[in-house]
Amino acid sequence: MAAPAPHEAGHAAEQLAATLPPLLVAAERVASTVVQGVHGRRRVGSGETFWQYRRYQGGDSAVAIDWRQSAKSQKIFVRENEWEAAQSVWLWRDGTASMDYKSGAAQEGKRDRAELLLLALASLLLRGGEHVGLYGQDSYATGGRATLTRLGARLQNERDGRTAQPAASSQTGLPEPGRLPRFAQLVLFGDFLAPLEQIATMVKRFADQGARGHLLQILDPAEEDLPFQGRTEFEGLEGEGTLLIGRVESLRDDYLRRMAARRLGLIDICRRVGWGFAQHRTDRPPQTALLALYNALGNELGNAPDGKAKT
Repeated sequence: MAAPAPHEAGHAAEQLAATLPPLLVAAERVASTVVQGVHGRRRVGSGETFWQYRRYQGGDSAVAIDWRQSAKSQKIFVRENEWEAAQSVWLWRDGTASMDYKSGAAQEGKRDRAELLLLALASLLLRGGEHVGLYGQDSYATGGRATLTRLGARLQNERDGRTAQPAASSQTGLPEPGRLPRFAQLVLFGDFLAPLEQIATMVKRFADQGARGHLLQILDPAEEDLPFQGRTEFEGLEGEGTLLIGRVESLRDDYLRRMAARRLGLIDICRRVGWGFAQHRTDRPPQTALLALYNALGNELGNAPDGKAKT
């Protein structure tokens, strides 16, 4: 996948910024700043194995239209072969209440950062000609710049309460079961603080379908460092209640060991099925995480010797 020239990408982002809501504007700016550092994604051949019919979308080539299938109804259908399904990238982010946490040391909340990175990654993928979809919401992945606007609108509508929490997001903060095209890539953004057993089951379920994947764990710096001192009350964001600790600093060493063990557990879960894992903190620039994630998608995710990258 050839990267667009920096001046072309910047000009396109400026033009688009005039018509987009703030979240999309920010995502386009982040994507534009890392365009010079991306590497081309390797593509497979065109292939001839039929995969599926899907509805025609703006930006699709007329050559791809299957006129025989379209003649059976009032709708226009495109014929997709297996290699096209292989290029689809499905994106999901945790929308549960725990993602709304933001400490004073963070640049923004975890959910804000997850959505920013999701849309910025989609922008880079779409610029390279890939097809992108929101897991659990889209029936099929699409290409073209209109896709980015649609993704942003869906996320914003959910935030504004105009649409319900998608069925693809469970109360555990993990995606619900669902079918993906063969050879699809799945990128999940979340804090992944659910029990490791549940995360392992979720990852294996997708891997058994033949999907390659990548987990980006997004944490607030306070969740990693536990910087609090003295008497501290913790309040759960998902109805867990409150917990009052007299000297919270006395628990810090044990807490840090537990967080390190969880990180190793997540790495092991991903390594077992050839998935990638990275960790990102909300007090660090989003560009670093975006560049590492985008480049990881261009390779066999299981080829990395340690299966992870920290950004």
